[in-house]
Amino acid sequence: MKVLEIKTLKGPNYWSNYRHNLIVLKLDIGELEEYPTNLVAGFSERIEAMIPSLFTHRCSQNYEGGFFERVKEGTWIGHVIEHIALEIQSLAGMECGYGRTRSTGDYATYNVVFSYEIEAAGIYAAEAAVRIAEKIVSGEAYNINEDIAKLKQIKIRKGFGPSTQSIINEAKKKKIPFRSMENGSLILLGQGVNQKMIRASMTSNTSSWGVETACDKEETKKILAKAYIPVPTGEVASTEDGLKEIIDELGFPVVIKPIDGNHGRGITTNIKTPEHAVSAFKIAKTISDDIIIEKYIEGDDYRFLLINYKLVAVAKRTPAMIMGDGVSTIQQLIDNTNADPKRGDGHEKVLTTIKVDKVTEAILKGKNLTLDTVLPIAEILFLKDTANLSTGGTSTDVTDIVHPTNVFLAERVAKLMNLDICGIDIVAKDISIPLNLNNNGGVIEVNACPGFRMHLNPSKGLARNVAEPVIEMLFPNNKNSRIPIIAVTGTNGKTTTTRLTAHIAKTAGHNVGYTTTDGIYIGDHAINYGDCTGMQSATTILADPTVDFAVLECARGGLLRSGLAFDHCDISIITNVSEDHLGLKGIRTLQEMADVKAVVARSTFDHGYSILNADDDLVYNMTEELDCNIALFSTDVNSERIKKHCESGGLAAVIEKGYLTICKGEWKIRVSKIDAIPLSFNGRAECMIKNILASVLAAIVQNFKIEDIRTALQTFIPSPELTPGRMNIFNFRNFDFMVDYAHNTGGFMELKTFMDRTPATSKIGIITGVGDRRDEDIKNLGVFSGKMFNEIIIRHDKDMRGRPKSEITDLLIKGIHEENKSMAITVISDELEAIQYAIDHAPKGAFVVLCTDEINESIKYIKNRIEEEKEDNKVLDLILKQN
Repeated sequence: MKVLEIKTLKGPNYWSNYRHNLIVLKLDIGELEEYPTNLVAGFSERIEAMIPSLFTHRCSQNYEGGFFERVKEGTWIGHVIEHIALEIQSLAGMECGYGRTRSTGDYATYNVVFSYEIEAAGIYAAEAAVRIAEKIVSGEAYNINEDIAKLKQIKIRKGFGPSTQSIINEAKKKKIPFRSMENGSLILLGQGVNQKMIRASMTSNTSSWGVETACDKEETKKILAKAYIPVPTGEVASTEDGLKEIIDELGFPVVIKPIDGNHGRGITTNIKTPEHAVSAFKIAKTISDDIIIEKYIEGDDYRFLLINYKLVAVAKRTPAMIMGDGVSTIQQLIDNTNADPKRGDGHEKVLTTIKVDKVTEAILKGKNLTLDTVLPIAEILFLKDTANLSTGGTSTDVTDIVHPTNVFLAERVAKLMNLDICGIDIVAKDISIPLNLNNNGGVIEVNACPGFRMHLNPSKGLARNVAEPVIEMLFPNNKNSRIPIIAVTGTNGKTTTTRLTAHIAKTAGHNVGYTTTDGIYIGDHAINYGDCTGMQSATTILADPTVDFAVLECARGGLLRSGLAFDHCDISIITNVSEDHLGLKGIRTLQEMADVKAVVARSTFDHGYSILNADDDLVYNMTEELDCNIALFSTDVNSERIKKHCESGGLAAVIEKGYLTICKGEWKIRVSKIDAIPLSFNGRAECMIKNILASVLAAIVQNFKIEDIRTALQTFIPSPELTPGRMNIFNFRNFDFMVDYAHNTGGFMELKTFMDRTPATSKIGIITGVGDRRDEDIKNLGVFSGKMFNEIIIRHDKDMRGRPKSEITDLLIKGIHEENKSMAITVISDELEAIQYAIDHAPKGAFVVLCTDEINESIKYIKNRIEEEKEDNKVLDLILKQN
């Protein structure tokens, strides 16, 4: 078997609009195409022995039996790999339940599609599943546990911690979009100007001063002490001599801890001897140069969690401990405790594995114990000085018994520290009575990024949904977390429709971010150039904190490669579906291409609108599968589809009596004379008129003022600046020269309609074909060129995409000759040289059309030639005047 490609999808996609995180494994199974599982001797027995848990798997809804029954009856190896990839992720603690395996149409080649929780784990599972399947086929021994262990490591390293995950889960409940910024636990919640950031339990609202101050435990104590908050007395030392001086002043017992440590690292409590103090000092020194020595406070360890300056949960924390049974050694008791399925490495599970470290060794030494010592029955041994869950401690929820005075105190501390989220560590004999009563306890430290695990899953007591108040703080009263999104797709017209729609939104007062085939734009500024119609570019817009409105061009390539960058859009626009890119990336038919484009339409909110081309059968047929509102556009006012739609109260845009007209049921709004709109080219450019109809419909749906729409239509002038490479017309003295990006059959059909309405003494076309398109697609460009031009110059793209130039030329000529055998044809491979030839030889009154590949470079050259002509004309005029 051979892995041909592994793609990671992260949004609505060709395979599913609702399951976003999918791996697509393109696989060549070779000779196994002739050997389904029932023909591979021993396959069924070996897979059941290696992965018995696959017994629980089910196949398609049309198959009543289980997965093992299907294997015995016979299925293809790609289907088996799908189920293995899902199961090994599940065994590693990542629940992934969706899978599909489909033939690509090529012999022995399949797309194996399955869900993932963590991208790196999904990719590893794909590769591992192929290895495992190969070993099951061959009968070779294979240790699947190594793969499961590797996946567990990926989960620990790449997965979200419990605090982050709980906030994400709560965001999902509130339908708040989220995205990992691929930088640890940094998460973007919401979109554009409505976004918020979190990193674990720290938010973009959190005070940097508060965080920095909380990191300095000594400064924190001083601030709190001045506010009459009970804190332990103590000083800072950096040397052992300083340590001895402070202990002489404080007296035993003391606590020694690093000034800027966290997670309980380097802390030793209840120190009663000079020897123990020196040992603890050295441990603390491994964390920080400056060490706090403070008076030990008797009592239990409590964590008060405050969110939005309000107390939401309190947990009593117990250090990692074991209880003797009179038989087992301390090491055996630790091992038995760690065998609890609730314990795991780091934050993998509810509790953390207890590890023997220097602190544990010091505790044992102080009690004259070793790991081989047998503890008496019922004797409790604490293995850590601190009660952190990260070192194996446990928690008990005690929120409901906290005295109101202590609630008041904790909320004062949060305000004093200017921390919207904080964890306050308090030691107290009894938290049901005030801390400051009879020296009941004190505040030990304040944490700026507290863990939620002890509150979400306490060992005892009531679990608290502490993530809910975080989301409520960030998005109070269900404040909108999203910005309006208009998503545009189709074979042709996407870029112009996107640009015009964005222009209307800007005119309506929005700071618009938009993506096109030529760049990423925010307001009037380009922030990146190139083909920017995929997920990464759209994500850039949606993550920008200045953008309050997004218009996103969504091309076929990005949809198939990564999926959409958003879960839902407010408005989708499908311009058309025609022959282009067929045979690429597994899409072979026009219906399959329509299914790709329909991903955008299906992503529309139920309350939103999908704007569809009623003149395109494939686009119009999407109405049958959509749950959202539908708006239609057509250049034919007598379209039966438009009539039926409006009769049922639907919204549509048409051209009626020369006016761009909006129809809603029986009511009509005449927006503008169509030939008065610059983009329509005096009503000659039907392709542009369709783009205008779609954009205006989107503006109407978005409730923009009709005055703003009219203003935008008048100020959107087709030009290299606003519509680069889209019908850019340059006026030379004796002829006109148009630059256009038409490169497929649909584009050439629209171009022919325009050329038929354009008077000229001669119509000259500079054309080419794209190397990775089908032969018939390239030939068709020649056919349509033969219909609309009197003379043709054939050029070639710089990137021939695997085809010789001669093949492109021959296919174009074949198509041209089908229409006009006497056509004048010149072959000039370089685009700029072809432009130069056309300009130098264009007869008076000619109209030259360049179907360009290098938009900016070609436009720059043409502008330079116009300037040269103007200078030449000045000289000529001067000579004529002198004569």
